[in-house]
Amino acid sequence: MGFLQLLSVASFPVIKVLLVTAVGLFLALDDISILGEDTKKRVNQLVFYVFNPSLVATNLAKTITLKSVVQLWFMPFNVLITFILGSALGWILIKITRPPQHLEGLILGCCSAGNLGNLPIIIIPAMCRESGSPFGDSDVCYQYGMAYASLSMAVSISSKIKNCVGLISSNLNFKAVFAPSTTGAIIGFVIGIISPVRNLIIGSGAPLHVVEESTSMLGEAAIPILTLVMGANLLKGLKESSTPLWTLVGIVTVRYIFLPLLGVAAVKAAIHLSLVPSDPLYQFVLLLQHALPPAMNIGTMVELFGAGESECSVIMLWTYAFASIAVTLWSTFFMWLVS
Repeated sequence: MGFLQLLSVASFPVIKVLLVTAVGLFLALDDISILGEDTKKRVNQLVFYVFNPSLVATNLAKTITLKSVVQLWFMPFNVLITFILGSALGWILIKITRPPQHLEGLILGCCSAGNLGNLPIIIIPAMCRESGSPFGDSDVCYQYGMAYASLSMAVSISSKIKNCVGLISSNLNFKAVFAPSTTGAIIGFVIGIISPVRNLIIGSGAPLHVVEESTSMLGEAAIPILTLVMGANLLKGLKESSTPLWTLVGIVTVRYIFLPLLGVAAVKAAIHLSLVPSDPLYQFVLLLQHALPPAMNIGTMVELFGAGESECSVIMLWTYAFASIAVTLWSTFFMWLVS
């Protein structure tokens, strides 16, 4: 498959994300104020306590089995690798740029914690739907792509993110933020792995199929709302300029140059050692985990609890602005690499 065709497949999902993100930013403008401060906080709570857990639970329950869990063991390890590499690069960045002490935790969090939930859950299924996708049948790709993206969203890296971002404020209740998606993942795994429970809930002929349908309905609301909120959360970055320039440049460089390059080396080594199955879509997801912008959870946490909002908003604005180019180019390269 040629470079231009791969570039087209990679760019369309990112463009879709950008368009919906722009709508969210527009709705948050002072003159519009549909996604104003109070509304945004309530929507953030809905996303984290209702929509995200439903999305994770239903997608894992439908596609995860005991056999697939054994095959997918490397994904949590890969997320740990991204965190370790990002933390090391973030520490180096802090030593080089010497930012204000109150920004050190935010920098570590932005360098080490990528958007493993929101963007994969949006980009990967959209990529599967594009004509010319290198991942085969669109329906099969969509089903497994959602499972991989949901598993990526649900991995237990949260404690590491909590430790880093916790430097922003020692009084934040991070347990309340991370618990819902983790609970949803556990429920999804239990339903998917235990056959009697799966047969009771999953499938059109299951006695409790209505439970799956209801939860799935809630989960489907997550993707558009996540994207709208992501745009609304970026608005403050247009109004603030309190983050040092070299800190911004450093975070962008870490997330979009050094971390993806190191990620390619790590995943290729795992493939060479036969630690990763030959599924191109799965390998693509592993590679993509190293080339994502900072986790929106960081922005949402400071939004919910009112700590470090201005600096975080600026960082998020510029890292997500560059993501439109970086994620597209890296996705194109990754698809070529696994094809």
